[in-house]
Amino acid sequence: MSQPLSKYLDLLNREIPAHYRETLRPAAGQLGFPFIVPGSKQYADVLWDWDAWLSNVGLGQVLYNLNDEAATAEALPHEQGCVLNYIQFAQRNLAWLGFIPGVLRAEAKAFPKDPFKGNPHKPCLAQHAAFIVRRHQEDVSWLVEQDALYTMQTLLNYYKAHRCHKETGLFLMDGPGNGGPDDDPTVFCRPSLSTATIFLNSMMYREILALVYLLKLAGQEESAGFWQQDADALLAAIREHCYDDRDGFFYSFDVNLLPETPNDWYHSGRHRHWPGLIMRIETWMGFMPLWAGIATPEQADRVVEHYRDERTFNCPAGVRTLSKREKMYLIRTSGNPSCWLGPVWGASNYLTWRGLVRYGFEKEARELAEKTVLTFGRDMEKCGALHEYYEPSGEPMLNPGFQNWNHLVLQMAAYLEEREVIFDS
Repeated sequence: MSQPLSKYLDLLNREIPAHYRETLRPAAGQLGFPFIVPGSKQYADVLWDWDAWLSNVGLGQVLYNLNDEAATAEALPHEQGCVLNYIQFAQRNLAWLGFIPGVLRAEAKAFPKDPFKGNPHKPCLAQHAAFIVRRHQEDVSWLVEQDALYTMQTLLNYYKAHRCHKETGLFLMDGPGNGGPDDDPTVFCRPSLSTATIFLNSMMYREILALVYLLKLAGQEESAGFWQQDADALLAAIREHCYDDRDGFFYSFDVNLLPETPNDWYHSGRHRHWPGLIMRIETWMGFMPLWAGIATPEQADRVVEHYRDERTFNCPAGVRTLSKREKMYLIRTSGNPSCWLGPVWGASNYLTWRGLVRYGFEKEARELAEKTVLTFGRDMEKCGALHEYYEPSGEPMLNPGFQNWNHLVLQMAAYLEEREVIFDS
């Protein structure tokens, strides 16, 4: 192990646990349970769906490393509260038919005037709950007491009823708002419900599996079997429609096709037989099917070729969020939307790394872990804090003090040091 790597491993293992309590917030206003925030002043009192989930995964490693029963007990209500605040909100708003917003603030605001527009909570609510349950003796009583498993199913049923493309079985984004990566070019400035993103569908596959796990623990075997069928169908749909054998990569899928006209005599001899068009735009999200366990081993072998390519994704700080060869490639600071058109983020590095580990690409996983540790370690050493995202060179770009999913670097540190890793699943 190199001297700089060893130094930064020690620095991150020491400094991150010293500041994690800044992400814990007490119950306030409509947020009736304590919760977890990203950690910087810009996001001081807001509960965000996938931010809270991945922040909690990073916190899981922090707490495991500390091995402090009091710290674990203190954090648990905040972890559970991230889930239960959304459950409580949904149960207060039954007229929304399962729609749960992805962002909640202590001060109640008027959420969508039309609950059938906009993106609901990303498919990570059951995943978040399952992560907590796995680390605490598989205890689901706190979910059962709040009728949370039923509410989780209403959210997924909302997706099935209002966000599912019937021809393919893939799930659609309704614009970029609360869609994850803010300016994903397969969604950004495109018509609503026109794209089945590989991000959303990979998340949905893992979400359904997490729900199956929780239902089985709660003794609801029949419901678990029903949802397992949905997971199997989605797995097949992603492999069929989102994997491109020509490029050996996973892409989002465009369903923005005009309907066929029955009386169109000119085309009456043959009807369209394809349900949409694959979107050959190289984003980091093409690695998510490895994180989710969707790719076959043969597909994974080809996908990893894209990780290795310095002309596209591979860079000194880890993984570019958009291939350098794309016309939309851009390295600049921005908020609303945040820039995911090339800068390196802690979340995308972690999810890509997790996929490499899942499929046994140890050399590549170690390389990505080392790059992330070096990037974050240099930032911590120089600035005393981590930033929201980074130039591919490793220079910080925006928002110092952003802890959030950057804490996931401790999972990579544990991997490099051959210690126990607290994975998201």
